[in-house]
Amino acid sequence: MPPPYETLLIEAFHSAVRAVSAESILPPHLPARPRGRLLVAAIGKAAADMAACVERHWPADAPLDGLAITRHGHGVPTHRTHVVEAGHPLPDRDGQEAARAMLELIGRAAPDDHVLALISGGGSSLLTLPAPGLTLPDIQATVRGLLGSGAPIADINCVRKHLSLTLGGRLAAACRAPVTALLLSDVVGDDPGVIASGPFHADVTTHADALAVLDAWHVEAPAAVVDFLCRGTQGEIQETPKPGAACFERVDTRIIGSGTTALAGAAAFLEAQGVEVVQMGDRHVGEAEAMARYFAAEVRGLRACAPRRAKPLALLSGGEAQVTVRGGGRGGRNGQFLLALALDTRGLEGIHALAADTDGIDGTGDNAGAILTPTTLERAAALGLDAPACLARNDAYGFFAALDDLLVTGPTRTNANDFRAILLA
Repeated sequence: MPPPYETLLIEAFHSAVRAVSAESILPPHLPARPRGRLLVAAIGKAAADMAACVERHWPADAPLDGLAITRHGHGVPTHRTHVVEAGHPLPDRDGQEAARAMLELIGRAAPDDHVLALISGGGSSLLTLPAPGLTLPDIQATVRGLLGSGAPIADINCVRKHLSLTLGGRLAAACRAPVTALLLSDVVGDDPGVIASGPFHADVTTHADALAVLDAWHVEAPAAVVDFLCRGTQGEIQETPKPGAACFERVDTRIIGSGTTALAGAAAFLEAQGVEVVQMGDRHVGEAEAMARYFAAEVRGLRACAPRRAKPLALLSGGEAQVTVRGGGRGGRNGQFLLALALDTRGLEGIHALAADTDGIDGTGDNAGAILTPTTLERAAALGLDAPACLARNDAYGFFAALDDLLVTGPTRTNANDFRAILLA
Protein backbone atom coordinates (compact mmCIF):
# COMPACT_ATOMS: atom_id res chain seq x y z
CA MET A 1 0.00 0.00 0.00
CA PRO A 2 1.46 3.43 -0.93
CA PRO A 3 2.14 5.85 1.93
CA PRO A 4 -0.49 8.51 2.74
CA TYR A 5 -0.17 11.65 0.67
CA GLU A 6 0.76 13.77 3.69
CA THR A 7 3.65 11.40 4.39
CA LEU A 8 4.75 11.69 0.77
CA LEU A 9 4.79 15.46 1.03
CA ILE A 10 6.77 15.43 4.27
CA GLU A 11 9.33 13.05 2.77
CA ALA A 12 9.51 15.25 -0.33
CA PHE A 13 10.32 18.23 1.92
CA HIS A 14 13.10 16.30 3.63
CA SER A 15 14.45 15.31 0.19
CA ALA A 16 14.53 18.98 -0.76
CA VAL A 17 16.44 19.82 2.43
CA ARG A 18 18.97 17.02 1.86
CA ALA A 19 19.59 18.28 -1.68
CA VAL A 20 20.86 21.60 -0.28
CA SER A 21 22.73 20.21 2.72
CA ALA A 22 26.40 21.13 3.05
CA GLU A 23 27.51 17.56 2.39
CA SER A 24 25.51 17.48 -0.87
CA ILE A 25 26.67 20.77 -2.37
CA LEU A 26 29.97 21.93 -0.86
CA PRO A 27 32.82 19.38 -1.25
CA PRO A 28 33.34 19.74 -5.05
CA HIS A 29 33.99 23.48 -4.61
CA LEU A 30 36.77 23.45 -2.03
CA PRO A 31 39.83 25.47 -3.15
CA ALA A 32 43.33 24.13 -3.63
CA ARG A 33 45.55 24.05 -0.57
CA PRO A 34 47.17 27.51 -0.17
CA ARG A 35 50.74 28.25 0.90
CA GLY A 36 49.42 29.68 4.12
CA ARG A 37 46.26 28.96 6.08
CA LEU A 38 42.73 28.27 4.97
CA LEU A 39 40.56 30.76 6.86
CA VAL A 40 36.90 29.77 7.03
CA ALA A 41 34.48 32.68 7.24
CA ALA A 42 31.05 31.06 7.54
CA ILE A 43 27.97 33.23 7.91
CA GLY A 44 24.30 32.27 7.93
CA LYS A 45 21.87 29.59 9.05
CA ALA A 46 23.94 26.93 7.27
CA ALA A 47 27.26 28.32 8.52
CA ALA A 48 28.10 25.77 11.23
CA ASP A 49 27.16 22.77 9.10
CA MET A 50 29.15 24.13 6.16
CA ALA A 51 32.18 24.73 8.37
CA ALA A 52 31.95 21.20 9.80
CA CYS A 53 31.73 19.84 6.24
CA VAL A 54 34.92 21.67 5.27
CA GLU A 55 36.70 20.19 8.29
CA ARG A 56 35.67 16.67 7.23
CA HIS A 57 37.06 17.15 3.72
CA TRP A 58 40.13 19.34 4.39
CA PRO A 59 43.50 17.57 4.86
CA ALA A 60 44.20 16.98 8.54
CA ASP A 61 47.78 18.28 8.17
CA ALA A 62 46.76 21.48 6.33
CA PRO A 63 46.43 24.64 8.46
CA LEU A 64 42.78 25.65 8.95
CA ASP A 65 41.26 28.30 11.19
CA GLY A 66 38.05 30.19 11.13
CA LEU A 67 34.80 31.49 12.54
CA ALA A 68 31.21 30.47 11.86
CA ILE A 69 28.29 32.71 12.89
CA THR A 70 24.90 31.03 12.82
CA ARG A 71 21.45 31.43 14.33
CA HIS A 72 20.78 30.39 17.92
CA GLY A 73 20.12 26.65 17.92
CA HIS A 74 21.72 26.03 14.52
CA GLY A 75 25.24 25.20 15.70
CA VAL A 76 27.01 21.86 15.31
CA PRO A 77 30.27 20.58 16.85
CA THR A 78 33.44 21.64 15.04
CA HIS A 79 37.13 21.07 15.80
CA ARG A 80 39.07 23.83 14.04
CA THR A 81 36.40 26.48 13.45
CA HIS A 82 34.92 28.54 16.27
CA VAL A 83 31.11 28.63 16.16
CA VAL A 84 29.06 31.52 17.56
CA GLU A 85 25.26 31.45 17.74
CA ALA A 86 23.53 34.80 17.39
CA GLY A 87 20.19 36.52 16.81
CA HIS A 88 17.95 36.26 13.76
CA PRO A 89 15.91 37.89 12.28
CA LEU A 90 16.85 40.70 14.64
CA PRO A 91 20.57 41.12 15.39
CA ASP A 92 21.74 40.80 18.97
CA ARG A 93 24.86 41.46 21.09
CA ASP A 94 26.25 38.01 20.39
CA GLY A 95 26.12 38.66 16.67
CA GLN A 96 27.57 42.14 17.04
CA GLU A 97 30.63 40.84 18.87
CA ALA A 98 30.97 37.91 16.45
CA ALA A 99 30.77 40.31 13.50
CA ARG A 100 33.54 42.38 15.05
CA ALA A 101 35.63 39.21 15.41
CA MET A 102 34.90 38.26 11.80
CA LEU A 103 36.07 41.66 10.55
CA GLU A 104 39.28 41.26 12.56
CA LEU A 105 39.82 37.71 11.27
CA ILE A 106 39.44 38.82 7.66
CA GLY A 107 41.70 41.81 8.26
CA ARG A 108 44.47 39.51 9.55
CA ALA A 109 44.46 37.27 6.46
CA ALA A 110 47.86 37.33 4.76
CA PRO A 111 48.32 37.27 0.97
CA ASP A 112 49.49 33.62 1.20
CA ASP A 113 46.34 32.62 3.07
CA HIS A 114 43.04 31.77 1.38
CA VAL A 115 39.67 32.86 2.75
CA LEU A 116 36.83 30.41 2.21
CA ALA A 117 33.63 32.42 2.65
CA LEU A 118 30.61 30.18 3.26
CA ILE A 119 27.55 32.37 2.87
CA SER A 120 23.92 31.42 3.48
CA GLY A 121 20.65 33.14 4.27
CA GLY A 122 20.32 34.83 7.62
CA GLY A 123 23.78 36.35 7.41
CA SER A 124 22.47 39.91 7.20
CA SER A 125 21.29 39.77 10.80
CA LEU A 126 24.04 37.53 12.13
CA LEU A 127 26.86 39.71 10.74
CA THR A 128 25.52 43.09 11.86
CA LEU A 129 28.18 45.47 13.20
CA PRO A 130 26.70 48.97 13.59
CA ALA A 131 28.54 51.76 11.79
CA PRO A 132 29.99 54.59 13.94
CA GLY A 133 27.18 56.79 15.20
CA LEU A 134 24.63 53.96 15.22
CA THR A 135 23.70 51.55 18.00
CA LEU A 136 22.40 48.01 17.94
CA PRO A 137 18.95 49.17 19.15
CA ASP A 138 18.87 51.64 16.23
CA ILE A 139 19.34 48.80 13.75
CA GLN A 140 16.99 46.45 15.61
CA ALA A 141 14.18 49.01 15.48
CA THR A 142 14.77 49.68 11.78
CA VAL A 143 14.82 46.00 10.84
CA ARG A 144 11.75 45.29 12.98
CA GLY A 145 9.85 47.95 11.06
CA LEU A 146 11.02 46.64 7.70
CA LEU A 147 10.11 43.04 8.54
CA GLY A 148 6.56 44.03 9.43
CA SER A 149 6.10 46.29 6.42
CA GLY A 150 5.90 43.62 3.70
CA ALA A 151 9.11 44.87 2.06
CA PRO A 152 10.96 42.33 -0.11
CA ILE A 153 14.28 41.00 1.14
CA ALA A 154 16.29 42.96 -1.45
CA ASP A 155 14.89 46.22 -0.04
CA ILE A 156 15.45 45.14 3.56
CA ASN A 157 19.04 44.20 2.81
CA CYS A 158 19.64 47.45 0.93
CA VAL A 159 19.06 49.25 4.22
CA ARG A 160 21.05 46.74 6.29
CA LYS A 161 24.08 47.07 4.01
CA HIS A 162 24.34 50.77 4.69
CA LEU A 163 24.09 50.54 8.46
CA SER A 164 26.78 47.90 9.10
CA LEU A 165 30.58 47.82 8.80
CA THR A 166 30.59 44.23 7.51
CA LEU A 167 27.90 44.01 4.81
CA GLY A 168 27.66 45.24 1.22
CA GLY A 169 31.16 44.16 0.13
CA ARG A 170 32.96 45.50 3.18
CA LEU A 171 34.53 42.17 4.16
CA ALA A 172 36.06 41.95 0.68
CA ALA A 173 37.43 45.47 1.09
CA ALA A 174 39.03 44.47 4.40
CA CYS A 175 40.74 41.37 2.97
CA ARG A 176 44.24 41.08 1.41
CA ALA A 177 44.00 37.35 0.68
CA PRO A 178 42.26 35.64 -2.23
CA VAL A 179 38.68 34.64 -1.44
CA THR A 180 36.50 31.77 -2.63
CA ALA A 181 32.91 32.69 -1.75
CA LEU A 182 30.51 29.73 -1.85
CA LEU A 183 26.90 30.86 -1.62
CA LEU A 184 23.77 28.91 -0.75
CA SER A 185 21.03 31.14 -2.10
CA ASP A 186 17.85 31.85 -0.19
CA VAL A 187 16.76 34.78 -2.36
CA VAL A 188 14.66 34.94 -5.50
CA GLY A 189 16.98 35.47 -8.46
CA ASP A 190 20.10 34.27 -6.60
CA ASP A 191 21.69 37.75 -6.55
CA PRO A 192 25.03 37.46 -4.65
CA GLY A 193 24.63 41.08 -3.55
CA VAL A 194 21.38 40.25 -1.75
CA ILE A 195 22.28 36.85 -0.22
CA ALA A 196 23.26 37.70 3.39
CA SER A 197 23.62 41.30 2.16
CA GLY A 198 26.69 40.39 0.08
CA PRO A 199 29.60 40.82 2.52
CA PHE A 200 32.07 39.82 -0.21
CA HIS A 201 30.14 41.20 -3.19
CA ALA A 202 29.97 44.63 -4.79
CA ASP A 203 26.97 46.72 -3.76
CA VAL A 204 25.00 48.53 -6.44
CA THR A 205 22.76 50.37 -3.96
CA THR A 206 23.39 53.67 -2.22
CA HIS A 207 22.49 55.55 0.95
CA ALA A 208 19.84 57.35 -1.10
CA ASP A 209 18.36 53.99 -2.11
CA ALA A 210 18.19 52.97 1.54
CA LEU A 211 16.33 56.16 2.42
CA ALA A 212 13.94 55.54 -0.46
CA VAL A 213 13.20 52.06 0.87
CA LEU A 214 12.25 53.42 4.29
CA ASP A 215 9.98 55.96 2.63
CA ALA A 216 8.38 53.49 0.20
CA TRP A 217 7.45 51.04 2.96
CA HIS A 218 6.46 53.72 5.48
CA VAL A 219 9.04 52.62 8.03
CA GLU A 220 9.65 55.09 10.86
CA ALA A 221 13.32 54.44 11.56
CA PRO A 222 15.08 56.02 14.54
CA ALA A 223 16.29 59.56 13.98
CA ALA A 224 19.92 58.42 14.21
CA VAL A 225 19.39 56.05 11.27
CA VAL A 226 17.69 58.65 9.10
CA ASP A 227 20.39 61.23 9.92
CA PHE A 228 23.13 58.69 9.16
CA LEU A 229 21.67 57.85 5.75
CA CYS A 230 21.11 61.52 4.92
CA ARG A 231 24.75 62.26 5.72
CA GLY A 232 25.65 59.39 3.40
CA THR A 233 23.73 60.97 0.54
CA GLN A 234 25.73 64.16 1.08
CA GLY A 235 29.06 62.34 0.87
CA GLU A 236 29.89 62.68 4.56
CA ILE A 237 29.91 58.89 5.02
CA GLN A 238 31.76 56.56 2.69
CA GLU A 239 29.64 54.45 0.34
CA THR A 240 29.75 50.66 0.19
CA PRO A 241 32.30 49.23 -2.31
CA LYS A 242 30.92 49.37 -5.85
CA PRO A 243 31.38 47.17 -8.95
CA GLY A 244 34.84 47.56 -10.40
CA ALA A 245 36.55 48.10 -7.05
CA ALA A 246 39.98 46.41 -6.94
CA CYS A 247 39.11 44.34 -3.85
CA PHE A 248 36.67 42.21 -5.86
CA GLU A 249 39.40 41.07 -8.26
CA ARG A 250 40.53 38.71 -5.49
CA VAL A 251 37.06 37.18 -4.97
CA ASP A 252 35.74 34.11 -6.81
CA THR A 253 31.99 33.90 -6.17
CA ARG A 254 29.95 30.75 -6.87
CA ILE A 255 26.31 29.88 -6.22
CA ILE A 256 26.50 26.23 -5.13
CA GLY A 257 22.86 25.67 -4.13
CA SER A 258 19.49 27.35 -4.39
CA GLY A 259 15.75 26.81 -4.35
CA THR A 260 16.07 25.13 -7.74
CA THR A 261 18.45 22.58 -6.22
CA ALA A 262 15.97 21.86 -3.42
CA LEU A 263 13.01 21.48 -5.80
CA ALA A 264 15.00 19.06 -7.96
CA GLY A 265 15.65 16.88 -4.91
CA ALA A 266 11.95 16.79 -4.05
CA ALA A 267 10.95 16.09 -7.64
CA ALA A 268 13.32 13.12 -7.89
CA PHE A 269 11.79 11.61 -4.74
CA LEU A 270 8.18 12.12 -5.82
CA GLU A 271 8.73 10.78 -9.32
CA ALA A 272 10.31 7.65 -7.83
CA GLN A 273 7.06 7.20 -5.88
CA GLY A 274 4.95 7.36 -9.03
CA VAL A 275 3.84 10.97 -8.65
CA GLU A 276 3.71 13.21 -11.72
CA VAL A 277 5.59 16.46 -11.01
CA VAL A 278 5.15 19.92 -12.48
CA GLN A 279 8.00 22.27 -11.59
CA MET A 280 6.63 25.81 -11.14
CA GLY A 281 10.04 27.38 -10.42
CA ASP A 282 11.68 28.98 -7.39
CA ARG A 283 11.08 32.63 -8.24
CA HIS A 284 7.63 33.21 -6.79
CA VAL A 285 7.52 36.28 -4.60
CA GLY A 286 4.75 38.43 -3.18
CA GLU A 287 2.10 38.55 -0.49
CA ALA A 288 1.27 35.07 0.80
CA GLU A 289 -2.45 35.48 0.21
CA ALA A 290 -2.00 36.69 -3.36
CA MET A 291 0.37 33.80 -4.02
CA ALA A 292 -2.24 31.39 -2.67
CA ARG A 293 -4.86 32.81 -5.03
CA TYR A 294 -2.52 32.25 -7.97
CA PHE A 295 -1.86 28.62 -7.10
CA ALA A 296 -5.52 28.01 -6.28
CA ALA A 297 -6.40 29.18 -9.79
CA GLU A 298 -3.85 26.74 -11.22
CA VAL A 299 -5.34 23.92 -9.16
CA ARG A 300 -8.88 24.75 -10.25
CA GLY A 301 -7.80 24.75 -13.87
CA LEU A 302 -6.16 21.36 -13.52
CA ARG A 303 -9.21 19.94 -11.75
CA ALA A 304 -11.48 21.26 -14.50
CA CYS A 305 -9.37 19.56 -17.17
CA ALA A 306 -9.01 16.25 -15.30
CA PRO A 307 -11.53 15.71 -12.47
CA ARG A 308 -10.10 12.21 -11.98
CA ARG A 309 -6.40 11.45 -12.24
CA ALA A 310 -4.75 8.16 -13.15
CA LYS A 311 -1.92 9.05 -10.79
CA PRO A 312 -1.35 11.93 -8.37
CA LEU A 313 0.10 15.22 -9.61
CA ALA A 314 2.34 17.51 -7.54
CA LEU A 315 2.98 21.19 -8.21
CA LEU A 316 6.35 22.20 -6.74
CA SER A 317 7.41 25.79 -6.22
CA GLY A 318 9.80 27.92 -4.25
CA GLY A 319 10.61 31.56 -3.68
CA GLU A 320 9.59 33.80 -0.83
CA ALA A 321 6.14 34.71 0.34
CA GLN A 322 5.72 37.94 2.29
CA VAL A 323 3.25 38.96 4.95
CA THR A 324 2.22 42.48 5.81
CA VAL A 325 1.42 42.10 9.50
CA ARG A 326 -2.02 43.49 10.35
CA GLY A 327 -3.08 41.29 13.26
CA GLY A 328 -1.67 40.10 16.55
CA GLY A 329 -1.64 36.36 15.82
CA ARG A 330 1.33 34.05 15.66
CA GLY A 331 1.80 33.58 11.95
CA GLY A 332 4.56 32.58 9.56
CA ARG A 333 4.50 33.25 5.84
CA ASN A 334 4.16 29.59 4.84
CA GLY A 335 1.34 29.05 7.28
CA GLN A 336 -0.35 32.19 5.97
CA PHE A 337 -0.02 30.89 2.40
CA LEU A 338 -1.42 27.49 3.30
CA LEU A 339 -4.41 28.84 5.23
CA ALA A 340 -5.26 31.15 2.33
CA LEU A 341 -4.88 28.21 -0.08
CA ALA A 342 -7.31 26.15 2.02
CA LEU A 343 -9.93 28.89 1.71
CA ASP A 344 -9.27 29.51 -1.99
CA THR A 345 -9.64 25.80 -2.87
CA ARG A 346 -12.68 25.24 -0.68
CA GLY A 347 -15.02 22.74 -2.36
CA LEU A 348 -12.33 20.95 -4.35
CA GLU A 349 -11.69 17.30 -3.50
CA GLY A 350 -8.38 15.55 -3.01
CA ILE A 351 -6.17 18.61 -2.37
CA HIS A 352 -3.15 18.00 -0.17
CA ALA A 353 -0.38 20.56 0.34
CA LEU A 354 2.70 21.40 2.35
CA ALA A 355 4.38 24.78 2.68
CA ALA A 356 7.52 25.22 4.76
CA ASP A 357 10.79 27.08 5.02
CA THR A 358 13.79 24.91 4.22
CA ASP A 359 15.64 26.31 7.25
CA GLY A 360 13.08 24.66 9.53
CA ILE A 361 11.73 27.96 10.88
CA ASP A 362 8.61 29.62 9.43
CA GLY A 363 9.09 33.22 10.43
CA THR A 364 9.90 33.26 14.14
CA GLY A 365 7.96 30.16 15.21
CA ASP A 366 9.19 26.73 16.19
CA ASN A 367 7.71 25.09 13.11
CA ALA A 368 8.97 24.79 9.55
CA GLY A 369 5.50 25.23 8.13
CA ALA A 370 2.24 23.28 7.99
CA ILE A 371 0.26 20.64 6.13
CA LEU A 372 -3.10 20.98 4.36
CA THR A 373 -5.40 17.99 3.95
CA PRO A 374 -8.79 17.57 2.23
CA THR A 375 -10.42 17.69 5.69
CA THR A 376 -8.62 20.76 7.07
CA LEU A 377 -11.55 23.18 6.97
CA GLU A 378 -14.04 20.54 8.11
CA ARG A 379 -11.94 19.65 11.14
CA ALA A 380 -11.37 23.32 11.90
CA ALA A 381 -15.11 24.02 11.87
CA ALA A 382 -15.69 21.11 14.26
CA LEU A 383 -13.25 22.73 16.68
CA GLY A 384 -14.94 26.12 16.35
CA LEU A 385 -12.03 27.69 14.46
CA ASP A 386 -12.90 30.61 12.19
CA ALA A 387 -10.45 30.16 9.31
CA PRO A 388 -11.01 33.60 7.66
CA ALA A 389 -10.63 35.32 11.03
CA CYS A 390 -7.40 33.44 11.75
CA LEU A 391 -6.08 34.52 8.35
CA ALA A 392 -7.04 38.14 8.94
CA ARG A 393 -5.24 38.33 12.27
CA ASN A 394 -2.15 36.50 10.97
CA ASP A 395 -2.74 33.51 13.22
CA ALA A 396 -2.01 30.62 10.85
CA TYR A 397 0.21 29.09 13.53
CA GLY A 398 -2.65 28.92 16.01
CA PHE A 399 -4.98 27.51 13.35
CA PHE A 400 -2.73 24.65 12.27
CA ALA A 401 -1.50 23.99 15.81
CA ALA A 402 -5.09 23.36 16.92
CA LEU A 403 -5.41 20.79 14.13
CA ASP A 404 -2.05 19.19 14.98
CA ASP A 405 -0.98 19.95 11.40
CA LEU A 406 2.15 22.01 12.04
CA LEU A 407 5.31 20.66 10.42
CA VAL A 408 8.01 20.72 13.12
CA THR A 409 11.51 19.68 12.05
CA GLY A 410 13.83 21.75 14.21
CA PRO A 411 16.74 23.61 12.57
CA THR A 412 17.74 21.98 9.28
CA ARG A 413 21.04 23.92 9.16
CA THR A 414 20.50 24.85 5.56
CA ASN A 415 18.44 27.54 3.85
CA ALA A 416 17.07 27.65 0.32
CA ASN A 417 13.95 29.68 1.10
CA ASP A 418 10.35 28.48 0.86
CA PHE A 419 9.25 25.05 -0.34
CA ARG A 420 5.69 24.44 -1.49
CA ALA A 421 4.10 21.25 -2.77
CA ILE A 422 0.45 20.97 -3.78
CA LEU A 423 -0.69 17.43 -4.53
CA LEU A 424 -3.83 16.60 -6.49
CA ALA A 425 -4.95 13.05 -5.75
